[in-house]
Amino acid sequence: MPSDAGSPLPTPPRSTSAASSSGPDRPARDARWPAFAVCLGAGFMTLLDVTIVNVALPSIEGSLEAGPSELQWILAGYTLAFGLALVPAGRLGDVYGRRNLFLIGLAAFVVTSAACGLVQSGPALAGVRFAQGLAAGVLNPQVIGFIQDLFKGPERGRAFGLFGATIGVSTAIGPLAGGALLAIFGEGEGWRSVFLVNVPIGLVLLPLAWKLLPRPEKKPEQKGARLDVVGSLLLAAAVVAIMWPFVTSTSEGSGGGSGDAAASAPSPAWWVIGVGAVLIAALVWWERRVTARGGLPLIPGNLLRVPSFTFGVGVSTLYFLSFTGIWLASTLYLQSGLGLSPLQAGLVLTPFSVAGAIAATLGGRWISRIGRPLVVIGIAITVVALAALDLVVMTVPEPTVIWVAAGILLFAGFGNGLVISPNQTLTLARVPPIDAGAAAGSLQTMQRLGAAIGVSANAAAFFAVLAATDSYTDAFATSLRVVVGVMLVALVIAVVDWRRRSDVHESAVESAS
Repeated sequence: MPSDAGSPLPTPPRSTSAASSSGPDRPARDARWPAFAVCLGAGFMTLLDVTIVNVALPSIEGSLEAGPSELQWILAGYTLAFGLALVPAGRLGDVYGRRNLFLIGLAAFVVTSAACGLVQSGPALAGVRFAQGLAAGVLNPQVIGFIQDLFKGPERGRAFGLFGATIGVSTAIGPLAGGALLAIFGEGEGWRSVFLVNVPIGLVLLPLAWKLLPRPEKKPEQKGARLDVVGSLLLAAAVVAIMWPFVTSTSEGSGGGSGDAAASAPSPAWWVIGVGAVLIAALVWWERRVTARGGLPLIPGNLLRVPSFTFGVGVSTLYFLSFTGIWLASTLYLQSGLGLSPLQAGLVLTPFSVAGAIAATLGGRWISRIGRPLVVIGIAITVVALAALDLVVMTVPEPTVIWVAAGILLFAGFGNGLVISPNQTLTLARVPPIDAGAAAGSLQTMQRLGAAIGVSANAAAFFAVLAATDSYTDAFATSLRVVVGVMLVALVIAVVDWRRRSDVHESAVESAS
């Protein structure tokens, strides 16, 4: 039975098929980091596409005469498809090789990005965006799987730190890059450049990935392995059922700038969540059946017997449920409440992402020495900063509040950077390499579910207070309190996991190995 106290995973080879010798008397070049750089480039591209599209929605609406429903699904369809593909794609990478799935996902992302930039109607763009989300969902678990395969101990923490910094940078420059592209190419058809910019980047990455990524080696336990098709279908249906009301309610709420607009939106079908729960029960039964027959389940049952994985997924899910909800509320507060332009609002929020990227890099270096206390510290910093922001927006007058808020967000972003990547390192530390893709897909799926639920709940609270008080300040303060409340629950789980590790005498280095 796997456990946190198990023996460390074997150290991956320091060279891959891409390694070369610079001379007869010189050692082979360590090709892991160039291969990882390709993974970061692809991950950056897919994550940038989440935020860069938001600023282009008015341009899309005017150019394609897209209605509110189409605009909603241009955003929500990507998120839904992304979450849909993660676990099956991670398992496919485990069985058939991460390099193969990475190349397929990257090529599909390039093709669908080109299609997004060339479509001539709103429904077509919504459909192709769904396909683009599937491609991103195929690609991303392979990045985390490669980190698991290529690195160990402090190097793995450093790699996760760089991956977290990539997430932070892509989030930070998304709105700014989108605004710059629209300024260069014009608001009429400039939205197409937001998608087409992925094409040259992808065309550069594809040959590099082909050359640098290590080729899969057939493992003994993979002989005759097949993807659990029934399990994949059950999981896909469950993810759609659970995410459906949240992504639709989020997109409906984000389309309106007032409480009246939100109130007039059709009510999401919350009963579908019950269907999702039934499907999850069916999935658990089926996975046990597959395991009993000696097959390869979609979600390995032994993952749930790894305490570091279960605690880490709990922290990650609650943390994503909390902090992702702040972005819609902060954007509405800054633009509709304080009258800032989209670019000005983006600049106010940029310190959060920049500080997060720096902290994620540092956290990747510190996690092997500090372990779970680093995550506890990061959550605590973020909680204190957001509580202070709540106090500031309620007491500091305009326009001073803008500058003070940007400064506080700098500290909140630093705390955020000490949470996500270090927690990811700890969560996957004891996962066997054969299950790395499935574990990464499961972790990211729970993050997507948490984010969808959190954004929806936060938007509901924001618009409810806005409708009652007609005050963007009060609505934003309520949003911050919702975030802090959920984040405190994540903090409690992280502290419990920290104390559990201390009780079994686990060192920080062992936790991050």
